[in-house]
Amino acid sequence: MTEILMSSKEDDKEKQGSIVVPIDDDMDTIKSDSPNTVDELAMELATIKQSAKRIAIIGSRNLPITHQQMIEILATALVRQGNIIITSGGSSGTNAAAIRGAMKANPDKLKVILPQTIGQQPSDVQDQLIGVPNIVEHADRAMMTLADASRVCNREIIDDCNQLICFLSHTSKTLHNAVQYAEEGHKVITVFYLD
Repeated sequence: MTEILMSSKEDDKEKQGSIVVPIDDDMDTIKSDSPNTVDELAMELATIKQSAKRIAIIGSRNLPITHQQMIEILATALVRQGNIIITSGGSSGTNAAAIRGAMKANPDKLKVILPQTIGQQPSDVQDQLIGVPNIVEHADRAMMTLADASRVCNREIIDDCNQLICFLSHTSKTLHNAVQYAEEGHKVITVFYLD
């Protein structure tokens, strides 16, 4: 909203007809102690403009079938545009849908980074990974809990991408931490809240 200030007679003529545009306190501003902000925005814009990107798709395992179908269609479309999809294993939910979608379009444009090894995955995940040409396993995380290995895996996926697409609920601490990590790494981020 633009606010026009009317001057009183004692105000000097320079102030007459001035326009004041109020700025809300909660708006993002560039701070003088943030010299890299312009460079960071330029990097994000360059990433958005790239014709082919490395896009990470991660998210909740607990998704209705309709959401899984949308993620699958999204992954298929992104791969057909020439992008590489990076995700992790999963028997259901976001990661599984991303794998199915990318595999339909072009298996060579899919990279699956596992939190541990293929042998530590449930049999349905192992079955889903048959035919995926680019799988990264981590035997060094074999003794970690799956939750800890998944946190490390999410960071590895984010480090490997230009852009993150995340499907999560407001209560998903692990995924919120992943999004925060992506923000710190100045990735382009799209978040879909499921609740």
